[in-house]
Amino acid sequence: MAEKLFMGVDGGGTKCRIRLRDHEGALLGEATGGLANLYQDLGAALATILATIGEALGKAGLADKDRPRIHVGLGLAGAVTEETTAAVRHALERFATVSVDVDAYAACLGAHEGADGGIVIAGTGSAGLALVKGERHWIGGFGFPLGDQGSGAILGRGALRRAALSLDNLIPSSPLLAELLASFGRDRDAFADWARHALPRDYAQFSPRIFAAAAAGDHHGRELVEDAARGIARLVKELLARGAPHVALVGGLARPLDPYMPNDLKVHLIAARHDPLDGAIMMARRAAGLSGWHR
Repeated sequence: MAEKLFMGVDGGGTKCRIRLRDHEGALLGEATGGLANLYQDLGAALATILATIGEALGKAGLADKDRPRIHVGLGLAGAVTEETTAAVRHALERFATVSVDVDAYAACLGAHEGADGGIVIAGTGSAGLALVKGERHWIGGFGFPLGDQGSGAILGRGALRRAALSLDNLIPSSPLLAELLASFGRDRDAFADWARHALPRDYAQFSPRIFAAAAAGDHHGRELVEDAARGIARLVKELLARGAPHVALVGGLARPLDPYMPNDLKVHLIAARHDPLDGAIMMARRAAGLSGWHR
C-alpha cells in the first residue's frame, strides 16, 4: 500500500460520493452515500460522510486496525461557515488531515485542473464559480428559497406549480402535467401535504420526466426546460464577464441542458477535465504540499 493516500469527497443535497487514490493517482476504491448537505442537516451529513468513507476504505481493503492516516479533501454543499467546516474537521481529524471547502470549489479545481476557469453547477441546486488569477468569483448559491435558478429543484417545483394550476382548470393541462398529478392520485390533499414537507431533492426527482416530456414535444415541458437553460446561461455569461476564459457545466442537469443552451455561449463552454471528486483530491494533495490529482 502506498505511503500516502488521498481521498476526495463530493457531498450535496442528493448524494455523497467518495474516491480514494494512492500517491501515484491509482484508484483504490469508491463509494456513494445519501444526502450530505451541511446546510440542510449538519448531523445527518456528517453521519453520511463518515459511513461512506468507511465503505470506500473497506472496498480498498483497509480495515480500522490497519488503516493508515489519509489526506482528505472535501467539497461539500453548505460548507460556508466556520461552524460547519470545524464540525467536519473534528469528525475526521482522528484518522485524516482535512481540507474542506464548498462543493463548487472542488468542482472548479477538477474541471480546469487547477487553471483559471469557471463552472456552473446545474444539479439539485445551482451556482456559479470562477477562479481567475487567484481570486474567487461567486454567482448565485443562495439556495432553494432565494436562488437555484435552472436547477432540478426549481425545475421540478415549476412543473408541479403548473400541475396544481391545471388541477383547478386555471391553465390548460398537458401529458406532463397529467402524469405529475397522477403521481399523487390527483388527490388535492395528498398533493398539498407532500409539498408541505418536500425538500429540494424531492422536487428535483421529477426532472427526468420533465426533460423527457420536453423532448416529446410537451409544451409545458419545453417551456420549463427552456427557462431552466436561460437561468443557467445567465450564470455562464456573468462568469465570462468576470474574466473566466471558459466555463464547464457540471452536475446532473449539465448534459440534458446542453442542447438548450444558446448557440453564442457554446463556444465558451468546455467539458470538465476531471470531476469534483478529483478536484477534492487536488485539495487534499495541495494541503500535503503536492500538486495535481496524481503524480
